[in-house]
Amino acid sequence: MNLKQLSNEFYNRNTITVAKELLGKIIICKKYDKAKACRIVETEAYLIGDPASHSYKGQTKRNQSMFKGPGTLYVYTIHRQSCMNIVTKKGEAVLIRAAEPLCNINKPTNGPGKLCAALGITRIEDDGKNVINSDITIVDDGWKPQSIECSKRIGVTKAKDSLLRFYIKGNKYVSR
Repeated sequence: MNLKQLSNEFYNRNTITVAKELLGKIIICKKYDKAKACRIVETEAYLIGDPASHSYKGQTKRNQSMFKGPGTLYVYTIHRQSCMNIVTKKGEAVLIRAAEPLCNINKPTNGPGKLCAALGITRIEDDGKNVINSDITIVDDGWKPQSIECSKRIGVTKAKDSLLRFYIKGNKYVSR
């Protein structure tokens, strides 16, 4: 299998484009003596000026990773679960909502908190890492989804009608 590491240039583009094009890419997590891999099947875009985004009111200690360079992991905790975003432009990111297990994953991955738990990704250990040069990386194996759907985001109260959630149609690992 020919795996191509995604570059900073891949992430340093329009956030909606990146959210769509991350579908089908593979997250590889090399932590705890075992490499785990899963294919991204669902994402959500969070933009500058977006009241549902953690960056909406500007940079804080909690969201400082959202203002780092393209490819930075912004990991936050909600309801005791970690959720993983990948920064595109300062203050903009893509939430990885769900993935299809490929290798060494035996926990559910059909939701952002479940996905981070299955991969062992936490705010304390992983927030601020760059997916270009860390133990968490994203690669392209050339696989492309046949059909991508778009819908309202899940679990937000502000800007809840924005069509910024993208997922692979018919994939059983999509969150809902």
